[in-house]
Amino acid sequence: MIKREFQKSLICLLVFMSFLNNIKAQNSVDSVTVQEAVSDSISNIQPTKLNYKSLIIPAAFISYGVIGLSSSKLKQLNFSTRTEINEHQPAQMNLDNFTQYAPAVMVYGLNAIGIKGKHNLRDRTIIYASSQLISAAFTMPLKYLVKEERPDQSNTLSFPSGHSATAFSSAQFMFREYKDTNFWLSLSGYPFAIFTGVYRMLNDKHWLGDVVAGAGFGILSTELAYWLFPKIDLMLRGKNKTKNLLSSTMMMPFYQNKTLGIGLIKNF
Repeated sequence: MIKREFQKSLICLLVFMSFLNNIKAQNSVDSVTVQEAVSDSISNIQPTKLNYKSLIIPAAFISYGVIGLSSSKLKQLNFSTRTEINEHQPAQMNLDNFTQYAPAVMVYGLNAIGIKGKHNLRDRTIIYASSQLISAAFTMPLKYLVKEERPDQSNTLSFPSGHSATAFSSAQFMFREYKDTNFWLSLSGYPFAIFTGVYRMLNDKHWLGDVVAGAGFGILSTELAYWLFPKIDLMLRGKNKTKNLLSSTMMMPFYQNKTLGIGLIKNF
């Protein structure tokens, strides 16, 4: 089972690399469209340096989760939190399976109705796909290395919380897209992320430390995706930026519920 899951993760990364190479080989569009796209895209792509201050919060969250694996006091906090939740536990729901993606869906929805974010469709899709691949690269191997038992004793894949990582990665994605134009709107993804983490505990799937660490990995993944984007974009465009600027088809790999697939976006 472990070998199979690692093979799936490896396949996912290979598909992503294939996706990067395929974009460079797509047919070029007419010159007018290219010129419009160049002006739109170049304004959004700037050389970036990794802002180490933005890593403080995710580093603190991850450290808390890691320390909690061996700290008796933090383990006791995990148990006391679970006990408190069980005393006032509402009916279990599976909304956390959907709310983890809500902030990212909001970004695409807002852009569709004219509330523009920082990047265009192509660029933000590359960023978001990168963040999810980075998040999976962090969380999936750790689950099998740490082997922490879930509160409901269903398996030993509790640390860190993958749902929380996805949720906070998506929320950070929304924050980065809108923080410069509408700060309060940019924060609206975090309630969904917090809801997801809380309900992972309410559904008895994760300890508090798992959720906190997952949140840290999620935020870190998005920060790394934005830092890497100019480098990825340069690789995609190659030397002739206008020739390879747009693609008529974009593939995006996904991995969910033990299923590996490829999403297809077609521009008409």
